[in-house]
Amino acid sequence: MVKRSLEASVTGIEQAKKAFAHKGWTQDNLAFEVNLKTRQPIWRFFSGRSVDRHIFIEICSVLSLNWREIAANPPEEFSESKELGAAEFLDIDAIVQQVKSQRFDKIQDQCGTLQLLDVSRPVRIDDIYIDVNILEEIASLQWLEFADLQKFTSKEFDRFGLGEVSQTQMSGIAAVQTYSKLRVLGKPGAGKTTFLQHLAIQCNRGRFAANRVAIFVTLRDFADETRVAGEFNLLNYICKEFLTCGISDPSVLESLLLEGRVLVLLDGLDEVLHQEKKGVANEIRRFSEKYQKNIFVVTCRTAAKAFNLRRFTDVEIAPFSQDQIVAFAQKWFTAPTKTNIQNKQEQAIEFIKKLDLPENLQFRRLAVSPLFLHLACCVFHHQNKFPNQKIAFYKQCLDLLLGKWDETKAIERDEVYEGFLLSQKLKLLSQVASATFEQGNYFFEQRIVEQYISDYISDLPNASTEPEELQLDSEGVLHAIELQHGLLAERVRGIFSFSYLTFQEYLTAQKIVASYNLQALERPLEHLVSHITEPRWREIFLLTAAMLRSADFLVQLMKQEVDALAAQDPYLQKFLNWTSQRSLAAPDSAAIRAFYLALARTPHLTPYFALVCIFDRDIFLDAALENLVMECKSNFADVYACNDALSSALAIVQDAGLHQALEQLKDLLPDSEQSRERIQTWWQTSYPAWMEQLKPAIAKHRNIEHHWHFSPHQQQVLQQYYDANQLLIDCLNSNCEITGVVRQKIEASLLLPRKELSKREWQGAGGREQRRSCSESSDWFPA
Repeated sequence: MVKRSLEASVTGIEQAKKAFAHKGWTQDNLAFEVNLKTRQPIWRFFSGRSVDRHIFIEICSVLSLNWREIAANPPEEFSESKELGAAEFLDIDAIVQQVKSQRFDKIQDQCGTLQLLDVSRPVRIDDIYIDVNILEEIASLQWLEFADLQKFTSKEFDRFGLGEVSQTQMSGIAAVQTYSKLRVLGKPGAGKTTFLQHLAIQCNRGRFAANRVAIFVTLRDFADETRVAGEFNLLNYICKEFLTCGISDPSVLESLLLEGRVLVLLDGLDEVLHQEKKGVANEIRRFSEKYQKNIFVVTCRTAAKAFNLRRFTDVEIAPFSQDQIVAFAQKWFTAPTKTNIQNKQEQAIEFIKKLDLPENLQFRRLAVSPLFLHLACCVFHHQNKFPNQKIAFYKQCLDLLLGKWDETKAIERDEVYEGFLLSQKLKLLSQVASATFEQGNYFFEQRIVEQYISDYISDLPNASTEPEELQLDSEGVLHAIELQHGLLAERVRGIFSFSYLTFQEYLTAQKIVASYNLQALERPLEHLVSHITEPRWREIFLLTAAMLRSADFLVQLMKQEVDALAAQDPYLQKFLNWTSQRSLAAPDSAAIRAFYLALARTPHLTPYFALVCIFDRDIFLDAALENLVMECKSNFADVYACNDALSSALAIVQDAGLHQALEQLKDLLPDSEQSRERIQTWWQTSYPAWMEQLKPAIAKHRNIEHHWHFSPHQQQVLQQYYDANQLLIDCLNSNCEITGVVRQKIEASLLLPRKELSKREWQGAGGREQRRSCSESSDWFPA
């Protein structure tokens, strides 16, 4: 048997005392480093008395001493060859297989299933797991200039820090094979625990690290056990766990560890209470250095990376790629059920198809996180569609991050901001989101966000008035938001952002609505409407309209602001008057005005409009004629394209005079079979006169003017006017609460010139046009 205690020799004590004096410690300091509750074992060590073997070795390790040189008469079985190699009478491979056999059911039970949120039955990990990718370069450890980050657009924001900018990726399995000591970081719900469970199951089945024994430790359970045992000792903790599998001899575990035959999986360093984190981290460090031939994988939330693990390589779980999203969805819809597999597979295909639609961009933004992708699958599973109102989904996501996710995993967190209710946390985050978004900042320096937090805390009852104390409190709250909730993330050193742009937008809209409801004043909505021409505010408008108890006032303000955009330009008013005249005879005049506005704004879109306007022959003809002019006005146009455009127009022309004029013009076009040189010669000599005949013929018979010449500024205003009307229609179409009278008045007066609006007095008795639904009118505004 291995001797269970050791004592220091006289010369060993002298060496130890010199090393101890060099450290400058007290015995209490050394006891803390060795992770002892009292300094009695330290006193016994320096007195030459017997000390438990593992404590003796740990004291020597902390003092950077070789314990064999310090121990008095170390027994022969402690020789280097015996300790590091298999005992002569033991077959280590046989021990590995025997231990794996005895622990097989234990590991399967511990790691083989997942309890998905809001799913009633456990799911086999094989049925849902998707191989994760790893980022070797941690974004928050990079040094980048703040000015460089400010250049990112909203689309680039979604890519930054998500593995698609410059970071190279590798598979999770490859990372474990590459680094024997690995700390895997990730946001809440990134799949860290599931990854560790997958490693344990694969090792258990001999598909990964087949010559090793998997040991899975939930670190918060280890910390709880420590409170009872009084010391941080992973070896003792694992020995007790081995007892539950009928392995009672501690030397079996130690033999495996000494031979490097263990895959040690330690889950959730961030889940350990703050006062115990240092002790747990020190024990992981000591244990991994003592048994360094083994593989160690520790998981931790990215924000808790400050708790350094010496000699561990930090990597980060990458967000899901498009392929991973597809694979996860295909598994998700079939995993919880044993029946109707084909129907579930079809639903998965439909989910993936609809997730890629432009109107579901916000869901796709969040779907890179396994947690939010799971929620999106849940919503789609029950409704077979994504909800038009996204605010309920966002609220569920925020509720999860602000507490429910930890509750589902029974994680007890330190209460950093004691007394904060959920509503207060949301109010604080809304204040930060609104202030930063208003300034156009997707990224903000740590000192800035801490100042916003400090401003909020200082207004609370019984808040400290000491600047230094407020600063410390602000730092603590920021760290709690980052660690516990994952809503704010350190993108690079000292630079933060919201983890997802969607949450910054949602919280900004919530701040606007809260201010409007609380103050019962018009100013918050008036301020919002002042941003109607800024594309980045589009989602804020849609969210605000959906959150308001009544969106009547907001959409009326939007309508006034939209009409004012072109109101002061006589030429634009003339153009709007022309579009209005063209729509007089049509029953759906607002849609017709939208068509002609788009025709002048982006003529290359006319084929699209021809398709959607096929129900109206006149509109279809105008689209075809506009397309004809566009095809034929280049310096050297495609003869085939001109011929096709003319044929399309001739096929639907009913006016005999116009038909004859177009036939004559078609006859004048060069034969497409002629040589390129002859066609080019015709274009240089005859084309100008030919085009001069085409335009008057169209203008005479169809009253379509092709001579609108907008200045660059007018083109910009026209684009803003068009986009703002599109946004207004989208708000009306977003299932927000709007009274029928207001909806009808707005729809009837879309895209009208100023004098026509004055006549109709749309804010009074209403228009004379027939009401049409928002879903129909929105069709006239392509994205």
